[in-house]
Amino acid sequence: MNDIFAGGFATLIAAFLGSIPFGLLLTKWAGLGDIRAIGSGNIGATNVLRTGHKGLAAATLLLDALKGTLAVWLVGTLLGWNWAPFAALAAVLGHCHPPWLQGQGGKGVATALGVMLGLSWPVFVVAALAWLAGAALSRISSVGAMAAMVAGAASAFWFTDAVSATAVTVAGAYVIGRHEANIKRLLDGTEPRIGRK
Repeated sequence: MNDIFAGGFATLIAAFLGSIPFGLLLTKWAGLGDIRAIGSGNIGATNVLRTGHKGLAAATLLLDALKGTLAVWLVGTLLGWNWAPFAALAAVLGHCHPPWLQGQGGKGVATALGVMLGLSWPVFVVAALAWLAGAALSRISSVGAMAAMVAGAASAFWFTDAVSATAVTVAGAYVIGRHEANIKRLLDGTEPRIGRK
């Protein structure tokens, strides 16, 4: 029973941290209105960048990642590192489906990278490099994002235990699944490139 309680508590903590919509909060505080009313309607850093405020986009990216890292670290430290993989999944799902926004959150890329950092910094490094390489070569944000998820999942089986690797893989697959519209546009050749609205 104690393990069940601890697991539920860990999940709630991580999901709450993941659900904080930094992109929405930062753009509102900056007087830019509701970020959901422009571009893709997403609350993530890529859509924040469409406001023309690179600093806000960078801050959104950093905070969305750090909340994932914090969720994993906090749960691991307080309740034991065997709960960290579950916290990682909860944080990503919390970001994607925040109750404060009727479950309409971001795609989870930055938060997924953040939980990778919390679980294993080498996995994060591999995923981040794949993200940078994919985005730089294609000039398409979604390509870099999906490359990061694939690379992170693959490297997790090398650098972490089976449970953590499975959590990273499930989170990455879910994030890629949320890019369904992007994948369709990539196949159609209509996916926007970085720097274009």
